[in-house]
Amino acid sequence: MQVEFVASAFVERDFPRESIPEVVLAGRSNVGKSSLINRLANVKGLARTSSTPGKTRSINFYRFDRTFFLVDLPGFGYARVDRGATNEWKRLIENYFRDRSSVSLVIHLVDSRIPPTKLDMALTDWMEFLEAPRLIVATKADKLSGSKKAAQQRAISNAFGGKPVILASAVTGIGCKEIWKRVVECVQASMTRK
Repeated sequence: MQVEFVASAFVERDFPRESIPEVVLAGRSNVGKSSLINRLANVKGLARTSSTPGKTRSINFYRFDRTFFLVDLPGFGYARVDRGATNEWKRLIENYFRDRSSVSLVIHLVDSRIPPTKLDMALTDWMEFLEAPRLIVATKADKLSGSKKAAQQRAISNAFGGKPVILASAVTGIGCKEIWKRVVECVQASMTRK
């Protein structure tokens, strides 16, 4: 699989003009979006990771096999980012969803170790309002014991009204096959509709 970084968009004019399907990763700061991108792409360092929350401040586009974009949104909810920057990110993300008709799937990442937060619930409400196809992925599952995994998966699913949840880990790769299966289905469905 050929993967390439295409653009970091800080403003709308930076968005790529190709009209290919887009799969979006959205979630709170430090939930593991960049690490998961690297694991899914099987390319170390493709997406820059940081232990400091709030590092991704642009919308980053990665093209897979010239077929679709994987889109990394800035994480939300990090308290140390000033209000002006938070408002800019919010506007950029809102404009992205308003202007992009090629969004095939939104992968909503939550931390498997904790219950979904108010911000997670606000994001899910917004995605439902936009009628965006959505997949819930609980990251960092490698940090849970075997018995805790099933309990956390159930609890997160219940918090989202019984929606299916995939447990995933960028470290061990669990859940990645299931994520790819859904990505491929949604990208193919999107291309069929065109």
